Amino acid sequence: MALNPRITGWAGKTAWLVGASTGIGRATAHALHEAGARVVVSARGRAGLDSFVASHGRSEAIALDATDRDAMRDAAAHIVAAHGSIDLAIYCAGTYTPMRATAFDLDQALKHVQVNYVGALHLLDAVLPQLQAQAEIGRGGHLSLVSSVAGFRGLPQSLAYGPTKAALINLAETLYLDLQPLGLGVSIINPGFVETPLTAQNGFRMPALITPGQAAVEILRGWRHGDFEIHFPKRFTFWMHALRHLGYGSYFAAVRRSTGM
Repeated sequence: MALNPRITGWAGKTAWLVGASTGIGRATAHALHEAGARVVVSARGRAGLDSFVASHGRSEAIALDATDRDAMRDAAAHIVAAHGSIDLAIYCAGTYTPMRATAFDLDQALKHVQVNYVGALHLLDAVLPQLQAQAEIGRGGHLSLVSSVAGFRGLPQSLAYGPTKAALINLAETLYLDLQPLGLGVSIINPGFVETPLTAQNGFRMPALITPGQAAVEILRGWRHGDFEIHFPKRFTFWMHALRHLGYGSYFAAVRRSTGM
């Protein structure tokens, strides 16, 4: 059952990806470009953005820090002035540092909140008025947030990261309830392990590890199907979903048994 308007074609659509210099964001920007979208990529790293634009005609780079609300507003205003609409806004920016309570680092924890969650709020602040204006004239639009299966329940080493991803899931659910009646699409993207600079920090075997390119294929498939939650690879995320339904005693035992922590 499609919970969102299906996006079956990208020609003539403008997609803005925040956090697109590496990893899932960059791979998804490439896939959208290949599908015919006009792609605007944003991130802090100017070099990564410039290299993307150099190899992707009709794309544009806007360097910004997602934690800067004014920069996000200015970027959205520029995109609308230049292209007339924002048909897709996707928040891909994120940071991850493994952390356990026995080595708690407040500065790192707060950095995760700012980048992973507050940055997403800055995107909402920048694009929601435009998306609602588009809805009023029947053009619509889609808002997508990249979370993680780490946001389903508490996991070892995820003290700083997991809570911010859980917040994004809750945020997307609430946004859907408010925006779906207007004809706007909202989706939450919950990847398992994807081979990125962030997951390269993990010192353990990552089951069902996939490439950013494979992740991008799954994301575009989810938008095409009208999914609210886009999760992958299913051979791994199926089990993570199942763990959400366990009582605490069974859940804690299962996590300790599978991770050794």
